[in-house]
Amino acid sequence: MASVEMLMPKMGESIIEGTILSWLKSEGDEIEQDESVLEVATDKVDTEVPATHGGILKKILAKEGDVIAVGAPIAIIETSDEVEVPAAEPSDTQKEELVAAAPDNTASILSEPAVSSADASSEDGRFYSPLVKSIAKEEGISAAELSKIPGTGKEGRVTKQDMLSYLKNRKAAPAQETAAAPVPSIAEPKPVPVSISASDEIIEMDRMRKMIAQRMVDSKRISPHVTSFVEADMTNIVLWREKNKHAYKEKYGEPITYTPFFIEAIAKAIRDFPMINISVDGDRIIKKKAINIGMAVALPSGNLIVPVIKNADQLNLVGISKQVNDLANRARNNKLNGDDLAGGTYTVSNVGSFGNVMGTPIIPQPQVAIMAVGAIVKKPAVVETPTGDVIAIRHKMFLSHSYDHRVVDGSLGGMFVRRVADYLEAFDMNSSF
Repeated sequence: MASVEMLMPKMGESIIEGTILSWLKSEGDEIEQDESVLEVATDKVDTEVPATHGGILKKILAKEGDVIAVGAPIAIIETSDEVEVPAAEPSDTQKEELVAAAPDNTASILSEPAVSSADASSEDGRFYSPLVKSIAKEEGISAAELSKIPGTGKEGRVTKQDMLSYLKNRKAAPAQETAAAPVPSIAEPKPVPVSISASDEIIEMDRMRKMIAQRMVDSKRISPHVTSFVEADMTNIVLWREKNKHAYKEKYGEPITYTPFFIEAIAKAIRDFPMINISVDGDRIIKKKAINIGMAVALPSGNLIVPVIKNADQLNLVGISKQVNDLANRARNNKLNGDDLAGGTYTVSNVGSFGNVMGTPIIPQPQVAIMAVGAIVKKPAVVETPTGDVIAIRHKMFLSHSYDHRVVDGSLGGMFVRRVADYLEAFDMNSSF
């Protein structure tokens, strides 16, 4: 018999940790390779994690609710192999983050020297995990104050529990001014107290809603939002869809919605204006080669999730439609994985599906722009004909383009949304599928 460590897998781009939601198997259970053994939540998606090897689940190393770094051991599997299978080594940075921020039962597994990277240390020479830094920022703890907090982790590092204990005592003790603490030039806004009456219902935010709330606040702080509006004539697309939707469904076994038309037009416009397809990294602009378009999907819970159509500019209308339907269906049934949500470079949100004519969407970081498409409404409009102008009934829709004014000026933001409208209006009524 051989023992193999099962590690926390990487579940998408930029994901460095996951939260153990529940174990689907218990210690002593027999498991097969690729059989789901636990459910993990990341900041992007909840997903089931399959076993890396078949055998007996000998020991569970991470409890439900623990936050575990990618590459850290979460369980030990006893296999029938004669030779012990070596486990993949987590990186040095992941080990240090785990020791500093993860629960004690996981920290005791690793015994490695300190990270040599300068990025891992603060100005006072101590290592602080991203989680500890995040707590310090949220609670207004200065660097000087943070350096005085005693740590119980490896080599005296400050853990999450150290921070929680310190905050508990800090709130109980009388406030004292610290001379070394820097005085912020702009005070952080404090929540306005809410009065609650006996007839009010208190509803706790679920995990996804908390993440959405934090991301929306962060995006508004990071990016100065500007929104440009254009009204597009959707008559050609509406008439084509009405004419072909039944034949399309009969041929492909699924409906065609308006979303693929929006994504196709946006992908074409991005090729014309590639500086919309960028991200900001400090003082650097990262120009993305791939055109990966995220689409906001409303979940039954009322939350939103944004799966991504990769290389949308390389797909035709049918290819985009198939991916739209597949991702939307899996999103509503909680079947998305980390890769489905990773790598987006631009996002579209269909507020028209809720009957709204326009909106001012918030940019999903680190992207720099997002477009909201409104409801398609019949309106009287002036139409140019060879014999003169006439008033006709047309199908109109507003496009709302929010963009990051740090790197996208009004000219680019305005021309881009106008170009999307041009592509929608120029749709060929004779197109086949």
